[in-house]
Amino acid sequence: MSQSNTHSHDAHSGSHGSLKSYVIGFILSIVLTIIPLVVIMNHMFSETARIAVILIMAILQFAVQLAFFMHLKEGENARWNIMALVLGLIILLTIVAGSIWIMTYNQVAH
Repeated sequence: MSQSNTHSHDAHSGSHGSLKSYVIGFILSIVLTIIPLVVIMNHMFSETARIAVILIMAILQFAVQLAFFMHLKEGENARWNIMALVLGLIILLTIVAGSIWIMTYNQVAH
């Protein structure tokens, strides 16, 4: 095996998480899935609060997935990865908010 192949393999395997981080991520994912399930199945809180719990747990689940499984903050391009993610989220929110606004206030359809 040549020196360059060994270096690229070592660099690639260094970006993976440890078993401990995967187990922590898995447990957090399970807990963040069970919380809204318990809230809904037991009819806890008002409808608005239940929706808020679901949305908050979904956002936390997204963050856990990015941190523990996608290794967003690891590697040499971590800052650029986070900036690209933020830009993508801004574009997504703009499209969704704009679509809702257009559907809500479209006078031609009325």
